[in-house]
Amino acid sequence: MYFKDFPNFLYDFKYGDTLKTSIVTDITRNVRVRKEILSSVTIYDEYDIEDGETPEIIAEKIYGDAKYHWVVMLSNDAVDYLTDFPLEEHKLVKVIQDKYTNINAIHHYENSDGFVVNSDDPDAYPVSNNEYERRLNETKRRIKLVSPKLLNTILKNFKDLL
Repeated sequence: MYFKDFPNFLYDFKYGDTLKTSIVTDITRNVRVRKEILSSVTIYDEYDIEDGETPEIIAEKIYGDAKYHWVVMLSNDAVDYLTDFPLEEHKLVKVIQDKYTNINAIHHYENSDGFVVNSDDPDAYPVSNNEYERRLNETKRRIKLVSPKLLNTILKNFKDLL
């Protein structure tokens, strides 16, 4: 759906001595379109991603069709749902275990205001690798979504810009 309205052009592919011309989609348009579309939206709805939800599932749930997953991605300036969205619990555990030899070792120290401080700070408390990675994962849980009422406007603007 996202690339459906992108312009096409002819491109010559060379395979040894053979030249083959194919019609390809101009995917470079996505960089220019993103900011222009989103600048026309002033109100977003907040949404908390549940474990296992993908942009397709969210689009189906909010917009009634999974093909609008790209609207979810653009609304959050996300390019990779594997790294820009929260991991499910079992995947998060694996990432943490693969990344650290000791998941309970101290990652850093914070004070009661949440600022990173030295370990000798009187207000310092340790944050483990496990806790750090879980917090990082949780920061990806809340996203913004274009209101379903504005979806048709977004789709029209997108098509006009292309």
